Amino acid sequence: MDESSGQPDVHTYKSLAEDGPFCSVEPPKRPTGSLVMHSMAMFGREFCYAVEAAYVTPVLLSVGLPKSLYSVVWLLSPVLGFLLQPVVGSASDHCRARWGRRRPYILALGVMMLLGMALYLNGDTIISALIADPRRKPIWAISITMTGVVLFDFAADFIDGPIKAYLFDVCTHQDKERGLHYHALFTGLGGALGYLLGAIDWAHLELGRLLGTEFQVMFFFSSLVLTLCFIIHLCSIPEAPLRDTAKDTPPRQAPQDPASSSDRMYEYGSIEKVKNSYVNPELALQGGKTKNPPAEQTQRTMTIKSLLRALMSMPAHYRCLCISHLIGWTAFLSNMLFFTDFMGQIVYHGDPYSAHNSTEFLIYQRGVEVGCWGLCINSVLRRKALVPYVGLKGLYFMGYLLFGLGTGFIGLFPNVYSTLVMCTSFGVMSSTLYTVPFNLIAMYHREEQEEQRQQAQGGGLDSSRRGQGLDCAALTCMVQLAQILVGGGLGFLVNVVGSVVVVVITASAAALIGCCFVALFVRYID
Repeated sequence: MDESSGQPDVHTYKSLAEDGPFCSVEPPKRPTGSLVMHSMAMFGREFCYAVEAAYVTPVLLSVGLPKSLYSVVWLLSPVLGFLLQPVVGSASDHCRARWGRRRPYILALGVMMLLGMALYLNGDTIISALIADPRRKPIWAISITMTGVVLFDFAADFIDGPIKAYLFDVCTHQDKERGLHYHALFTGLGGALGYLLGAIDWAHLELGRLLGTEFQVMFFFSSLVLTLCFIIHLCSIPEAPLRDTAKDTPPRQAPQDPASSSDRMYEYGSIEKVKNSYVNPELALQGGKTKNPPAEQTQRTMTIKSLLRALMSMPAHYRCLCISHLIGWTAFLSNMLFFTDFMGQIVYHGDPYSAHNSTEFLIYQRGVEVGCWGLCINSVLRRKALVPYVGLKGLYFMGYLLFGLGTGFIGLFPNVYSTLVMCTSFGVMSSTLYTVPFNLIAMYHREEQEEQRQQAQGGGLDSSRRGQGLDCAALTCMVQLAQILVGGGLGFLVNVVGSVVVVVITASAAALIGCCFVALFVRYID
């Protein structure tokens, strides 16, 4: 994105990896173990997401949330995320923390996720312990639970951009593809385990009786998994902090002899040094010239106005990718956020507003548990193995098409067994949303870097380099915008129609529209 619209107050920053005249240096090849450790963040995040998807609607209904407040819950977090995520993405591109650019943000957002889970899964219990007045309990329980849902959604949606940018910063293009594959794999495993945990009837097990309710059981496992996974992730691949070259470089400093700076010029994206590899001999001949290196980054005072201008002026293929991502997530969230409620009310004919010891409510809970099994099937069947046969375009197209047909069939024929079978169609869709768009972003960046390298060799200079954090944030912003559309539109549709069947039909229609869009407008690179 074009950052030329930023205001003055300019500082030039370089990673320690980019010190010296050989600034176009590939990062070292990452071992499989490091990429697996890096992917554990996606395992923990998706595990907690699965718990929320399965339990957030039953939790909100159990504390007495009126249907009129549904939209408020689903809208607060995405509105904040949509406004702030590009700002955070841009800020992380220029973060000068000693721990690196992305990891401080990932740590802070992980703590916010943990706090949000604590509030929405334990809100009713906390209020019952603190407030004795039965007339005040429902209001406080609803407030605490809503706050927890908003906080968790905000942090969980935000964190995807820094995680992807962290991977892109420290890996070669081949390792980026491998890393995204592991991200998709562990995302599926985390979701499957989270839904499987929600499908267990903890009320009749010893651990459920010990901790109190199934909500406390979910919080115990979620907090444990999230904490362990994020510790592993943050220790996976070191980052190099940025250096302010305006402060560190004396004026009119004589050009360094390339041979004398060989101990520091090969670092890229990590604190370890990589010597005697990936050197471009043609760039080496330009070592004494005073050109700005292609990997150099410029920080400007970024305002919401200048950031929106930069986002609007993005290249057309980035814009089309963002639109396709928006359509896909609108369809996916429409189905996933209401799926367990759909199973409880429509398929099993339960009533979430009945007394908690009534037959109707117990039937509804049984439907929620079976819905968790369906979502578990969806997570297990996430696969990237089709890519060598159908390519990214084929996988993208198939994901949207199968999801549209599957959800349409579920909405028209709400039967227990056919619904569970159709859950298999969700897997390819989820795999595409978590991997294909980011694969394309990485390819777009690689293509731009090749063009910049050629311009540098030809004596040209391109100062319009964009940060990968901002591009990843722009893409993940579409998730927040999709939540805004789902929260604002579907709540109204459900109230008008009087049935959550309309949610599934809407998801099907959006997916089929997206199927045409990704085939006609998204740019693919061989």
